[in-house]
Amino acid sequence: SKRRRRVEFLDFMNSVTAAFPSRKLHVILDNLNTHKKNEHWLKAHPNVQFHFTPTSASWLNQVEVWFSILQGQSLSGTSFTSLKQLQEHIDAYVNAYNDKAEPFVWTKKKVRQRRFKGRRITQL
Repeated sequence: SKRRRRVEFLDFMNSVTAAFPSRKLHVILDNLNTHKKNEHWLKAHPNVQFHFTPTSASWLNQVEVWFSILQGQSLSGTSFTSLKQLQEHIDAYVNAYNDKAEPFVWTKKKVRQRRFKGRRITQL
């Protein structure tokens, strides 16, 4: 969706619940304000439960990094003629990746002050 408002989020959730009408759904959400304060909608959809990630969800960042690796190393520039072909491709990549997988090492780059018209930003 082009916008990230509550109405678009709930429209999306309505399409998900329509696709799985008889299933209990657990939805993992970040702490975007749009995802909160939807108690009225949840009361109308008792088969849906929202789970919120911690505010500083470093584990979720790692998941995002892994999907970025998958896209960059395996999916970029590819095309598939069926969903099954895509699933087989991803499964093969995951198996190859897991054979050589190592923990991510997080580093912090040195932060340099930027100049703003001859002055440092902290001097403004």
